[in-house]
Amino acid sequence: MAFNLVLVNPQIPNNTGAIGRLCVNAGATLHLIKPIGFDIDEKAVKRAGLDYWDKLDLKVWENIDEFFENNDIKDNAHFATTKTDKPYFEALFKDGDYIFFGSETAGIPENILNRYKNQNITIPMTNKGRSLNLAISTGIVLYDAIRQTYSTFKR
Repeated sequence: MAFNLVLVNPQIPNNTGAIGRLCVNAGATLHLIKPIGFDIDEKAVKRAGLDYWDKLDLKVWENIDEFFENNDIKDNAHFATTKTDKPYFEALFKDGDYIFFGSETAGIPENILNRYKNQNITIPMTNKGRSLNLAISTGIVLYDAIRQTYSTFKR
């Protein structure tokens, strides 16, 4: 088993391409939830993912409802947001967990954050900025999850 990165309505192809490359190297599955702000066949996605895109374990969902209907999400998920004070490094990650990230412009929808309030996590930042780049954020959190579960990491 491995981690699942879930991008809710991603908007920037370069971020998604870089995250795809990250997932290949980390052995993670990438879930993209529509609407997506670009065509996933775009050159920019493939260029950012380089030659990794064909190696990616990719699942594309028509909408958030379809995703939740087909995946058993309980305490096996973490929701990255700037709207909580719980740092990601206090979360206890388990192999196979889902790690959610929202779009670059809107984040994860408020109703989902509220439904899983105890599972919301954030990356600590100074008050000089609003957020980090999506690809950087996914790397920070995913590799801490791998650090916590390294004994089960498949190379």
